[in-house]
This record gives sequence, structure tokens and C-alpha cells, in this order.
Amino acid sequence: MSKVLPEDCLLYLDGVTVSFDGFRALNSLSLVLKRDELQAIIGPNGAGKTTMMDIVTGKTRPDSGEVYFEGGIDLTRKSETEIANLGIGRKFQKPTVFESQTVWDNLELALKNPRGVFASWFYRSNPADEARIREILDLVRLGSRRNDLAADLSHGQKQWLEIGMLLAQAPRLLLVDEPVAGMTDAETIETSRLLKEIAQDHSVLVVEHDMSFVRDLDCRVTCLAEGAVLAQGSLDHVSADPLVIERYLGR
Repeated sequence: MSKVLPEDCLLYLDGVTVSFDGFRALNSLSLVLKRDELQAIIGPNGAGKTTMMDIVTGKTRPDSGEVYFEGGIDLTRKSETEIANLGIGRKFQKPTVFESQTVWDNLELALKNPRGVFASWFYRSNPADEARIREILDLVRLGSRRNDLAADLSHGQKQWLEIGMLLAQAPRLLLVDEPVAGMTDAETIETSRLLKEIAQDHSVLVVEHDMSFVRDLDCRVTCLAEGAVLAQGSLDHVSADPLVIERYLGR
């Protein structure tokens, strides 16, 4: 089953509701993400931010509502693996990289190539793959660390490496959960620049609590509360909303 979406729409959620043991985590949530758009999702704990990402990636099924991706693909009918193969990548808050491998090897392992035991055994590096890895290394600010073990990177650099590993899988959409938690101020500023660069040819949905970082992103902001959209617009517009102040910023 498919749905005709506006040409500039990549992700479309409408009336999405899901409950866990009587608790309504999402309450008729509606959200749109455009192609090559960077959008920040803010809101108090329990607002439904993580559940929303779980719905998009197929980890959780909604009780009701519509979830469509590029070309009108119904994500509620796809498995987590199928959704990942469609081009939806997710980065969790804690970086998960192969610490005993070099930065280069981490990216090579993540490349979107045939999977499986035999494919892995017979894989040989080629100029196109090597060029793509170099391109990603430069983008994620790790060109000078290519031969270093991932274990030797700082926390922020590990976050960048994992973002690079997602990019190696050629996603159309990146879901990024609190990327700057635990970063230094300098790493936080650089991460905002990185995500804005990535959003030039990818759609990026960022869940974040750090309001100064969200301001640096300079993008459309959606505030969730009690599983629904409370306000949407620029950060200044959202921050001035009385309900956002009452339910989130004033806490």
C-alpha cells in the first residue's frame, strides 16, 4: 500500500497513536519532514520523542495512524531491516563504534555493500569505496585520525565517527538522538556545523535538550509534549509559546 505525498515531503506521520500498558506515549502525533531538511525535536522527558523514532524505524508499531516515507511507502508494513534498507539510519545517544578497529576500518565495515559471510570473506577494497571513505572522513572531521583506533578518539569524535558510519550506508534520512550530550563546547559547535552540512543533501531529524545547540542548528523546531506536537516553527517562535514555557522550558 502506498500514499501519494507532496514532492518535497520525505517523512509523513499523521494521527499516530501508541500506548504501553495504558500509558499513551504518542497521542495522534502528526509530523512532516521535507527532503534535505534539518529539523530539531525538543520536549520534556516522556514527551514521546524516542517513541516517535521507534515508530519510524519499525521498532514499535503504532496502534493507529499513518507513517509514510519517500514515494509513499507505508513504514508500518515494513520490518526494521526493510526500513533500514530503504535509507533510514538511526544514531542513538551513546556511540557504538568498533573500538578495537581503526577509524578507517569502522567506515569500511559500514559501507553499503552486500552483507553475509561469503560477501564479507570475498570483499576487496576498490577505488570507489576508498574515495567514499575519504570523503566521509573529511566531512566528519576525522581525516587526520584515519589510522587511529576508535578507542583512542574523544567522546565527541566517536559521535562523529558513528555519524560517518551512518553516512557510509547511504541513508536518505538520519535520526540523531542527543548527539552533543557529554561533548565539549568546541565539539558541540562543530557538531552543529557538521549536521548542517549533512542536511544539504540528506534529511536530518535531531532530538536534543541543549537549547544553545538547537539555536546553533538554526532550523525548524518541533516541541512535543504528552505525545503530541505542542508548537512548531523557529526556536524563537517555539520558545515564546506559553504552553511550551509552561510544560517544558519553565520546568
